[in-house]
Amino acid sequence: MTPFDAVMFDLDGTLIETAPEIADAVNYTLHEIGAAGVTQQQVNDWIGHGTQELLIQALAFTLLVNDETIREWPDLPAISATFNRHYQNCCGTRSHLYPKVRETLEALRELGVKLAVVTNKESRFTYTVLDTHQLSSCFDVVICGDTLPTKKPDPAGIAYCLEAFNTSKDRSLFVGDSSIDIATARNAGVPVWALPYGYNMGQAIETAQPDRVIADISAVLAA
Repeated sequence: MTPFDAVMFDLDGTLIETAPEIADAVNYTLHEIGAAGVTQQQVNDWIGHGTQELLIQALAFTLLVNDETIREWPDLPAISATFNRHYQNCCGTRSHLYPKVRETLEALRELGVKLAVVTNKESRFTYTVLDTHQLSSCFDVVICGDTLPTKKPDPAGIAYCLEAFNTSKDRSLFVGDSSIDIATARNAGVPVWALPYGYNMGQAIETAQPDRVIADISAVLAA
């Protein structure tokens, strides 16, 4: 018997490498407004709080102003709409599954484990990415950054999954790639394992002190 009745996963940097196409959308947007572009590494380090927050970080950097100035900028809604258009067009164009993702998810489902995605990415982009990579059918629940009133590191998404699956905290697992994911799991009171290859604001994932660092998600199946 598997020790976990439910496993919840972050999306970007955990299941799917999405950073290249996010960077494309950011730079298309910046170029359209006449601003300088940003690097792939900068985009990697800004991933985690949702695409709106990432756009704010990119605008603040390239326009040499602070985040709050951008948040209050009258042009922000129009620029956000431009970014959303570009990112919707870019979704799935340069992303790919990390090693052993598909086979692990399919094997977990065969074992009867309940599976969920809990991400801060907005719904329209989450479902496009999942559909593009034919992963949507693997999950019983998908919680996006705009599904609930709050998002990670608030534990509401995990709490929603536990209630939906009727599973206990100690029989559930969260798998992510960032300190945001680890804080979310800690706030929810569930075990958390972390992957070292994702996006953690440029920091080694070990510094966030997950319960376990795993090489790839097949370790969940091995458990």
